[in-house]
Amino acid sequence: DAAIDSIDSLSSSQLYVVIVAGTVAVSFLLLNSNGSSTTTTTAVDSALLKSTNKTSRSANPAQSDLPEPRWFILKWVNVAAALAFGGSVVKFSLNASMYLNDSKYLLQFLVVWSMFLFYFFGFFGISFVNADNLAETMEQQQEPQKQRSLNESAATTVSPQKTKKLHPPAPSAPVCADPSSFQSSKKNNMDVSSMSDEDIANLVLQGHMKDHELEKKLTASRAVVVRRLVVTQKLNSLGRTNALEQLPSEPSLDYGRVHGANCEIVVGYVPLPVGMVGPLTLNKESTYIPMATTEGCLVASTNRGAKAVTQGGGAYATVLKDGITRAPCLRMGSAMEAANLKLWCETPQNFQKLKAAFESTTSFGKLQSCSPTVAGKNVYLRLVCFAGDAMGMNMVSKGSLAVIEVLQKEFPTVQLVALSGNMCTDKKAAATNWIEGRGKSVVVEAVIPEKVVKTTLKTTVKAIVETNIQKNLVGSAMAATIGGFNAHASNIVTAVFLATGQDPAQNVESSNCITLMEETAGGDLWISCTMPSIEVGTVGGGTSLPAQAACLQAIGCKGGGDTPGQNAKQLAQVVAAATLCGELSLLAALAANTLVQAHMTHNRKPATTKK
Repeated sequence: DAAIDSIDSLSSSQLYVVIVAGTVAVSFLLLNSNGSSTTTTTAVDSALLKSTNKTSRSANPAQSDLPEPRWFILKWVNVAAALAFGGSVVKFSLNASMYLNDSKYLLQFLVVWSMFLFYFFGFFGISFVNADNLAETMEQQQEPQKQRSLNESAATTVSPQKTKKLHPPAPSAPVCADPSSFQSSKKNNMDVSSMSDEDIANLVLQGHMKDHELEKKLTASRAVVVRRLVVTQKLNSLGRTNALEQLPSEPSLDYGRVHGANCEIVVGYVPLPVGMVGPLTLNKESTYIPMATTEGCLVASTNRGAKAVTQGGGAYATVLKDGITRAPCLRMGSAMEAANLKLWCETPQNFQKLKAAFESTTSFGKLQSCSPTVAGKNVYLRLVCFAGDAMGMNMVSKGSLAVIEVLQKEFPTVQLVALSGNMCTDKKAAATNWIEGRGKSVVVEAVIPEKVVKTTLKTTVKAIVETNIQKNLVGSAMAATIGGFNAHASNIVTAVFLATGQDPAQNVESSNCITLMEETAGGDLWISCTMPSIEVGTVGGGTSLPAQAACLQAIGCKGGGDTPGQNAKQLAQVVAAATLCGELSLLAALAANTLVQAHMTHNRKPATTKK
């Protein structure tokens, strides 16, 4: 009652002052308590989403260059406004009798207080709006994993040939590439062992954890499970849904598929770990490359090269020639007869007879050329055949027999010594493959910005160019190598071959490669790899086994293409591009003298103590 009587005793002006002061005080407290909470939470949320939003910002450089608003200034303004309001109330209270009797001063105070009131109520409303936005943001973060793929706006059902999607470069350099990464990272100490596999995969996808740190925080087997979830999500965004479904991560093999097709007298199988390189931007499309190997640092190093290439805008590759070869050894009665057979085969109308006979044995094979070489009584007939999406050795061998039948009718003394006379040349180092090509002849190139060479490759353009000249060009010339003007092309070729079901023995000629580097006029690094004899196929042989087929699907070239030869050509370009990435990274390590340090740190296991 006393409080009510005291309120009744106040004049209307004094009561207005009390109401305004109380309202503003409550609004100020609510604004700054909720606002600061909102600001803090939003800052944390922004930090968590920073890596996820990095792609969209990089896609719009103009937007990413805009300065961020200085939100903290608003809080200072709120404090200043509250102090000014409080000061005006104190001033009015000290001289209330004078101001109440002077309508001019009273009107000024009422106008100023009303402006303060509108100001605080305005921010009070903004605070609620921010709270709603925060709740909406947190709700979006709790959506299922598949709703947070790298390309949410693109439907995964769209054919990758029709819609090109680019993934950003890998968020971190591989551990083998950077000497500073030899020490354990102290930035990310979160304990994720109690989290679900899906939640950990989301952390990797959003950039809060590096994929190569999984083994440090989880068991090795669980790290593989989580990484498969990550890679599967990335491949799904490219339209390659469940590509790794048939790639086993536990010991298993269907021996029924092996019998009569891949191996005899089977007693078991040797499991090989498969690593995934990428994303690599190749011909304006994101590509992931499976590599099967037991050599530590190989996948990590190639991945560093892929990151550098993608940071520079990607690589471009094309197939120059496409033709598998077989060269039967024929023996004639004399050297003159051998010369006559050579001249007969080189006559265009006679070649058409051979072509018709060859192509009668196959649906896809096309005889492109016939090049006889005479050695005394011997004639080595090098036949070049387009084989579609098959590697083509069986196809060209079958067609070669039909060609020989035609020649035996024209030249009765012809004797077939061997269906393969070693001028093909299959699974042997040979100048004929280096010069004429065999399988797919591919050239690939990329430009790496000078800044990327320094930050990602940890060297300089001049140093890596000089290393390439002295090692790959001069050193290989001094060794009189054939097709070996490279650092380690066979490493990458073999690893991709094993993963994708190719014939690993054909690594011999498929690794023919010359790596060239130059410093551009702008100071950047230009690199190219020319590989004249990559022998690959996407149908037949080991490509039919589930695990190998899964790796081909991950690349996006499983089975036959819409156009004959399309998928095999794509695989050849991927092999060449992966080789370029491997060359780039190894030469950078050699130029920076970090190769031995990387291998000694990451390619050595302590001896197991026997119990």
